[in-house]
Amino acid sequence: MGIEQQIREAVARAINELYGAEFDANNVPLELTRKDQNGDFTVVVFPLLRISRKKPEDTANDIGEFLKNELSSISSFEVIKGFLNLSLSHSYWLNILEQVVADENFGFTRADEESPLMMIEYSSPNTNKPLHLGHIRNNLLGYSLSRIGAATGRKVVKTNIVNDRGIHICKSMLAWKKWGEGQTPESTGKKGDHLVGDFYVKFDQELKKELSALQEKGLSKEEAEKESKLMEEARNMLRSWEAGDEEVVSLWKTMNDWVYAGFDETYKALGVDFDKIYYESQTYTVGRDMVLQGLKKGLFHRRDDNSVWADLSENGLDEKILLRSDGTSVYMTQDIGTAKMRFEDYKIDKMVYVVGNEQDYHFKVLSILLDRLGFEWGKDLVHFSYGMVELPEGKMKSREGTVVDADDLVAGMIDTAREMSKELGKLDGYTDEEAERIYRTIALAALKYFILKVDPRKNMTFDPRESIDFNGNTGPFIQYTYARVQSVFRKAQEKGIDTSLKVDADMALTEKEAGLIKLIGNFPNVVKDAGESYSPAIVANYVYDLAKEFNQFYHESPIVFEEDAAKRSLRLTLSHAVGQTIKQAMWLMGIDVPERM
Repeated sequence: MGIEQQIREAVARAINELYGAEFDANNVPLELTRKDQNGDFTVVVFPLLRISRKKPEDTANDIGEFLKNELSSISSFEVIKGFLNLSLSHSYWLNILEQVVADENFGFTRADEESPLMMIEYSSPNTNKPLHLGHIRNNLLGYSLSRIGAATGRKVVKTNIVNDRGIHICKSMLAWKKWGEGQTPESTGKKGDHLVGDFYVKFDQELKKELSALQEKGLSKEEAEKESKLMEEARNMLRSWEAGDEEVVSLWKTMNDWVYAGFDETYKALGVDFDKIYYESQTYTVGRDMVLQGLKKGLFHRRDDNSVWADLSENGLDEKILLRSDGTSVYMTQDIGTAKMRFEDYKIDKMVYVVGNEQDYHFKVLSILLDRLGFEWGKDLVHFSYGMVELPEGKMKSREGTVVDADDLVAGMIDTAREMSKELGKLDGYTDEEAERIYRTIALAALKYFILKVDPRKNMTFDPRESIDFNGNTGPFIQYTYARVQSVFRKAQEKGIDTSLKVDADMALTEKEAGLIKLIGNFPNVVKDAGESYSPAIVANYVYDLAKEFNQFYHESPIVFEEDAAKRSLRLTLSHAVGQTIKQAMWLMGIDVPERM
């Protein structure tokens, strides 16, 4: 039983013995003590005054005396108005330190056969363009959530739905057919997703020319769009694809394969992966059949133009189209089909969709429809809604070719890491191969941490140079702190110092030492909170605080050069625990930590 629960149960006993009243231990108002006050945990006594019928200070003193006699881990208490601040003994914190060094997975909960299964969908790219900066935020959030889910005792399945059909795909295909002159990734030396993306931009450029020419002849914008031969050709190509035309389907398969090969390279560079990939071209017909079944059951209704709709007025929403008048699917239908296929493949307890906040309404509707269709997890699905990410230069548009490709961004980050590391002389004395490996590790840490430290619900601006600052709230700063811990042990070994991890339960702790152990001891709560609120930012902000505190401790307290052997041993053990916790926290964000920097 954790110390928080021990305190809650002791407070409940105190209320019973002191005031003759039953009180649920889970309702005891307990929180971490504010940083500007003494203590580790605070009992807020105001809600208890109706039971004690005493002044706040007297109630707090009564309960404080009871707890001090009841729990040996409480060394002292302090009353500030209606707040009872409890201080835990040094022996308690040293026992926590001992637990940390004995368990390299301290803070993590392992899943077992009975654990709930959480499926997380992220990435969801279109096969008409490369992954871009927005996809990076999506992938990093989704992958981090999968690790946090696994660390909180859930079985996790990472999944991706590839949007590989539709008019936008046909635009790239038509442009390649018209102007591609047989180009391939091999003949051009381009990644396949970039090559296909170039033709998506080409289509838009040619369409603008055509529309401009039509408008010069006196047509309105709307009339020009209706008269566009290029758009008509694209629509015809989509109809041919849906009819199974061999030539169109063959081109579709070829160009999609180019894109998949490109995506795989990008995913590998980002360090993300999936357990199962679904394709829209396989799920949209399943969704259509589900909707038609729902129609027969009276769950949906058909309008005079033959389109199928869901009436959501009883849920406070409007009507939602599920099938167009020509019988073709919309995105909602495809998501229903994907859900059915997933539920057949896995026994899902919780479904998490990592999708931008522009789709908030879509997922509100999807949740209602899945519940209506009988999916157990439909009502409680989680739309992990996140904000847009931009560069300092502003917004990006894929059709105009102004999007920052994920590959270009990662390459630029590595260049920036190399440049800044050389300026600071960080990797002097390393071989070129070692240095390049560390530049990549630093660059990816900078990118991932900078994105994950922000509350995911907020829009954000990503600044590459700011993200690699070795002294700021950045991934490289935290990596450098981990490397500093490893350096401490190398120096100790060079001096012949015993580096075995030992904890003397009778040691007196300095304020800094106790503070660090408290931070480390809180790691399980941080992981739990991140899992419950689906927020990697909680982990990011925690590990930055830990790194910052350790660096202050490092500068103020000798470790290797401490002459008192018992103090030196404690500080080495504490340093190890800090490094171990940093590594665990960074793992939750998909970030590697180098042994040397």
